Amino acid sequence: MEKNLEQTLNTYQVRKSKAEKYILFGGSAAVVAVLLLALLSETGLVVPGILLGVVAAVLLIIGFSGFSKVTHDFKHDFLVKMMGELIEDGVYEPKNGLSHHQVYATEFLKKADRFKTEDMIRGKIDGVSFISSDVKLEERRVRRTKNGTQTYYVTYFLGRVFVFEFNKEFDGSLQCLEQGRPTVNRKYEKIQLESMVFNKKFTTYATNRHAAFYVLTPHFMESMLKFEKENPGKLSFSFLDTKLFVGVYNSKDTFGLSLLRKIDRQLIESFKRDIQVIYDLIDDLKLNNDIFKTKEA
Repeated sequence: MEKNLEQTLNTYQVRKSKAEKYILFGGSAAVVAVLLLALLSETGLVVPGILLGVVAAVLLIIGFSGFSKVTHDFKHDFLVKMMGELIEDGVYEPKNGLSHHQVYATEFLKKADRFKTEDMIRGKIDGVSFISSDVKLEERRVRRTKNGTQTYYVTYFLGRVFVFEFNKEFDGSLQCLEQGRPTVNRKYEKIQLESMVFNKKFTTYATNRHAAFYVLTPHFMESMLKFEKENPGKLSFSFLDTKLFVGVYNSKDTFGLSLLRKIDRQLIESFKRDIQVIYDLIDDLKLNNDIFKTKEA
């Protein structure tokens, strides 16, 4: 099994290295082509620079095409199988992600001008159903320049969003946010909790003060702080109806392959740690326990 794993990873790595060589040679050729054009433009001898530029473009196209193909195969073959083995009823869909409705249902992420989701995972851990994906949200902005106006986009969320499903319904709506504020017009009030450390780290909004204190027990807040400490980035928690939404803004492409980073056991372990985040959420926050109050029938 171990030998087969090493052989499989090495096969992907060989393909990736080949693509990277084309990219590196193409990039180097492009730099030289630009320098030649700059140096020879005054003499009119620009043909060498143009020809080298064409060669550079071809090498880059071949390289990035090969890199894209090995990424596709690695995710759709290797990672799909790995997720199925690590997670009960685990399904991994690299090209799909949370829908607009699921992302905005968090009520801590505002509507974006550019919206992208990918690397969706869904399954069940300790009886808790979940779905998650990478999410990238961008806001369109316009600035004036001496040549007119210029449109550009600013990323305001890049990370992972998790949705956990419960059989019980939260009494009221509750959010604990490291940054930002609720994006809807519910009757939220900002509340202070007994933990000064928690209050410094998170701003808490609730529509039902009593229910908020019921959920955010000292032990629960301690678990949230532990999770925050172990997972770099800005965290958001939203308890709504029968769902818990968690946002981790860490500027990370969770299961992406990087140029010049080897496909080896160390990379696989890093991916497994990203899966472990889901286990940690369920375990640290005791999401598999019957701790939340039901609404009165």
